[in-house]
Amino acid sequence: MSRNTRVYVAGHRGLVGSALCRALRGRVELVTATSAELDLRDAAATAAFLDRHRPEVVVVAAARVGGIGANAAAPVDFLSDNLRIQLSIMDAARALRVPRLLFLGSSCIYPRQARLPIREEELMTGPLEPTNSAYAVAKIAGVEQVRAVRAQHGLAWISAMPTNLYGPGDNFHPTRSHVLPALVRRFHEAVREGHGEVVVWGTGAPRREFLHSDDAAAALVTLLESYDDPDPINVGTGRDISIAGLARLIADASGFRGRVRFDDAKPDGTPRKVLDVSRITALGWRPAIALREGIAATCAWYRDAVAADLAVAR
Repeated sequence: MSRNTRVYVAGHRGLVGSALCRALRGRVELVTATSAELDLRDAAATAAFLDRHRPEVVVVAAARVGGIGANAAAPVDFLSDNLRIQLSIMDAARALRVPRLLFLGSSCIYPRQARLPIREEELMTGPLEPTNSAYAVAKIAGVEQVRAVRAQHGLAWISAMPTNLYGPGDNFHPTRSHVLPALVRRFHEAVREGHGEVVVWGTGAPRREFLHSDDAAAALVTLLESYDDPDPINVGTGRDISIAGLARLIADASGFRGRVRFDDAKPDGTPRKVLDVSRITALGWRPAIALREGIAATCAWYRDAVAADLAVAR
């Protein structure tokens, strides 16, 4: 890619899309559109947009996302919206023969009982995790569309499987967010409101892997410049932590000194999920932000954002 390369980042206001735009700004010609300007579920509008801007690279970072609660409450929305977003973008890009496209899947689309650490070959080798199966099926369809386009049309499209991402600009909604941002909000609210206890969903035993969004963006740039294969490639740290351990890190970063209680009436999800990242590290990429450091920075960003919102409300 060069300064004249036109790169369309779909989902540029999301967690990974915004990080990718930060990484690419000044290096390429960025093309973006807000959801108010372009509904990516609208195939005709999406095709017209791509035809007008004629990008040479497309990154499909747009998606309907959420945690266990959101997926369980609205599986139809997660399936339908993500399928329509993917089809709109990729069908339009295929019609224009966009030479380079990167589709973002998710590590949650691997089987619930995949062998650990999870290698890319584990995809579609067993049943999915029931709490997010609708979302997973949509993302699997996107991975298969990339493979199909490569096979039928010879375009150098690729797909990546990022692990759980976090960082500034994440979704901190109390019920629709993923575990890390949900806990950041919960612990900060407890500190601000003087609560002596924070409740964490599940037993605390499941183990998860977390990658800062700026590290993820650097990985995606590496893939756009160096990777060309029909198989998806994992993006992560290769290291995991229990939800209980994660809660302790966030409690420390937020200044919470009370009791942490685990509600085992709530679902745990997959018992353990950690990726084999040997293929991407062989390309020369390594994560640079340690989890404790990244959580501290995310907590500080969230605290400042809440303070700014409160100031505006006054």
